[in-house]
Amino acid sequence: MVRKLYLQGAILIGFCAFPLLAGAQYKAVRDGQVVRLTDERHQTVVSIVPDVGDIVFSMKVRGQDVIHFPYPSLEAFKDHAGLAGIPLLAPWANRLDQQAFYANGKKYVFNMTLGNVRGAIPIHGFLTRTSEWQVEELKADKQSAWLTSRLEFYRHPDWMAQFPFAHIIEMTQRLHDGVLEVQIKLDNLSTDPMPVAIGFHPYLQLTDSTRADWIIHISARTHYLLQPDKIPTGATEPITNEFKDPDAAPLRQYNLDDVFGELIRNDQGRAVFSVTGKHQKVSIEFGPKFQAAVIYSPNPETIPPIPGRPPQDPNFICFEPMASITDALNLEQEGKFKGLQYIPPGQSWEESFWIIPSGF
Repeated sequence: MVRKLYLQGAILIGFCAFPLLAGAQYKAVRDGQVVRLTDERHQTVVSIVPDVGDIVFSMKVRGQDVIHFPYPSLEAFKDHAGLAGIPLLAPWANRLDQQAFYANGKKYVFNMTLGNVRGAIPIHGFLTRTSEWQVEELKADKQSAWLTSRLEFYRHPDWMAQFPFAHIIEMTQRLHDGVLEVQIKLDNLSTDPMPVAIGFHPYLQLTDSTRADWIIHISARTHYLLQPDKIPTGATEPITNEFKDPDAAPLRQYNLDDVFGELIRNDQGRAVFSVTGKHQKVSIEFGPKFQAAVIYSPNPETIPPIPGRPPQDPNFICFEPMASITDALNLEQEGKFKGLQYIPPGQSWEESFWIIPSGF
């Protein structure tokens, strides 16, 4: 039997939505494995693939894509997903300094035989490519178009074996006035406070120029000193030397895989980072609970080939919204970091970031 759901402005039959309102500004459509959110007035289309990590893999503004996606097809991306789109990094973001983490003063050691955590320095959690997201709502109204999906982490024994905090993740991608908001919500179902060490890894690009011509804006006061393995030492330095002009920093001068803290906030409580080309600009704004940023844009000469993936196009920059700094779970235990957020039992943590294109 075909499932039929009536949505405002559309009929959803099975998993395909057909817009009904001719001339409506916003549309939300699922075509096979891809969800598309459209803002006709701003000529913006956001494409999402729920069954590969619920990743936004395209945001086209007047035909120009602000999301870096160097794959010839979605199938090629599914085979070797990485270095593209806007993946969620969970249950921890970026690197850990060992095959274990601390929470509430207890050490939790990974079971490396399960295969979902890899490497001496585990990185980016294990949810970036999961197919377990459930679409909860796909809808458009007069104000916006959005997709809400749900990931029931607690139902998966192999996940719980590595991060034994029962929780649910809910993510909403919303397109409004040409701006993409990504909202994340964590519901802690466990009996202990749950640490929040998640983040996102948006790969952004401009199409009117190359990396060598881009200018970046960094809204932070401090730069974390890193060990050779990119783990913070816990020490910081003020941004007064190589990043002394964060409002007009030529990206070509930098080889970035760096951690920043003490984010500078506007009157809405958001930290604003941006990259500017000849005419185009993409800004990303972090909500208040994203307390740190990792900026990743390696110098082209330093990018090694990765087996199974296409040659890396260096024309991208990642401003990564982070709930905390890299390795915060373990650095807090060592007394080298303060400020790790926790969700009390039965409560929730919620935050957003926004991607704002202009000049297209």
